[in-house]
Parts: sequence; C-alpha cells; structure tokens
Amino acid sequence: MAFQFEKLSVLIVEDTIPMLKLVSSVLDALGVGTIHTAAEGAEGFEIFCRDHPDIVITDWHMKPTSGIELVKQIRLSKKSPNRTTPIIMMTGFSALPRVAEARDSGVTEFLVKPFSANDLARRLAYVINKPRDFIETRDYFGPDRRRRRVEGYKGPYRRNSDLKA
Repeated sequence: MAFQFEKLSVLIVEDTIPMLKLVSSVLDALGVGTIHTAAEGAEGFEIFCRDHPDIVITDWHMKPTSGIELVKQIRLSKKSPNRTTPIIMMTGFSALPRVAEARDSGVTEFLVKPFSANDLARRLAYVINKPRDFIETRDYFGPDRRRRRVEGYKGPYRRNSDLKA
C-alpha cells in the first residue's frame, strides 16, 4: 500500500549535517509535507513546542542535549504540547541495553544506522497505522512496551485495558 505523507509534519533532530540532509531528503522524496530540523536536543525541543510536529525523528548522541534527554523532555515536561507524539530514535548502537534504555525513556520506534529509505518509510507507516497506547506510572510515561498479545497468557493482568479485553 502506498502511503501519502503530504499532510505529515516531521521534526528531525540530528547534529551530523550529512545525516540531517540525508534524512530530510528521504522524507522529502516520500512526500512529507512539512520538515523541521534542529541540530541538537534543546533546539529540537524549542521547535517541537513551537511547531507541534506529528512525528519526531532524533539521533541519540548529540551535545549539549542528547536525543534521550529530548525524549524525556517531550514525554515529561509540563511545556510539552503533546507528550504522546511518536518518536523514532536513530542510532548506530544496536546493543540490547541501548535499545532498552531508549524504550524505557519513551521512544516509540528504534532505527539503527545505517538504514535504507524503506526502513525509514516503514517506521513512519508503523507509528501512523499502529499507534500504541500510552502508559503512565510513577517513573515512566511513554508507549506501551508490549507489541503483541500472547494467546493463552495465564499470568496476572495489571492494566485496566487488559481487564476490559
């Protein structure tokens, strides 16, 4: 199925100019209507608050404000205009502890560099077509980490949505 992204607004936060241009070019080629860019997390949060993009794509390692810090600001700050905005984290590090840290910070999707235009398009389509419920606890706010239902699950149900199912 071909996606039409012309009404989509995306913020790219990336400190490496060639990668910023590459992601921007891919989004442009996919037909994304509005592309905002920032060189690091603090600038990205300012643009996020001002322009309210539909999706944020951010690099992990940036200075002075990292992508993880940006995610936490979007998810937890009282200034955040939309704490449930989908966030795609780009990084060259794919070790499980890194993926877990990103997930536990509230990242919606993870994209390992190098990636193809198809990989990026799939992540965009996924966050649009399969939005995840958000969970709020004492120490976490972000997308529900469960991606699938396990048939025949016999353990305890801990979420209200489980009790209604």
